[in-house]
Amino acid sequence: MVVDEPATESHLAAVLERPRAEVGAVLHGLAAEYTAQGRGFDLRLVAGGWRFYTRAECAEAVDRFVLDGQQARLTQAALETLAVVAYRQPVSRSRVSAVRGVNCDGVMRTLVQRGLVEETGSEPETGAILYRTTNYFLERMGLRGLEELPELAPFLPEVDDVEAESLEGTVIAEAVSAARAADDGDEAGREVR
Repeated sequence: MVVDEPATESHLAAVLERPRAEVGAVLHGLAAEYTAQGRGFDLRLVAGGWRFYTRAECAEAVDRFVLDGQQARLTQAALETLAVVAYRQPVSRSRVSAVRGVNCDGVMRTLVQRGLVEETGSEPETGAILYRTTNYFLERMGLRGLEELPELAPFLPEVDDVEAESLEGTVIAEAVSAARAADDGDEAGREVR
């Protein structure tokens, strides 16, 4: 309860001078016991270690008590940027900006300040700084590792839909061009008369 980051089984085993397997088994047992008893907190394995969390049913009351109803939430731009970093890491700011279609420099600075994203080196070709998510990100998201990020495929449009939209756009563009050409021809004919 007093640690700032999730405590690893190996660290706890060293502190308690017990075998790691024994400590792991006890932690799993405690987590199951707390869930079965419906306690106001969970013991969860996240970001490579164990940490206590408020049970979802009690979160609103704890928020009122601790935060007095005020939370610093991420903006839509920050959430989008964080998602790009999480799924494409390590990634440069320019690549994130290209994916989002807008400059993300300020948003990236905010995510670094909040400890959700960190620098992780640079691209050999360009020298651009690369970014990745942190263990704090995993902890806040309740993930054990990046492999637990949900698959993106269900949220992406079907290829046929994208192609249809692209074809529809092409047909519309061709119709607009034809209409302009016809208007230009009519105007040229009027000028000659």
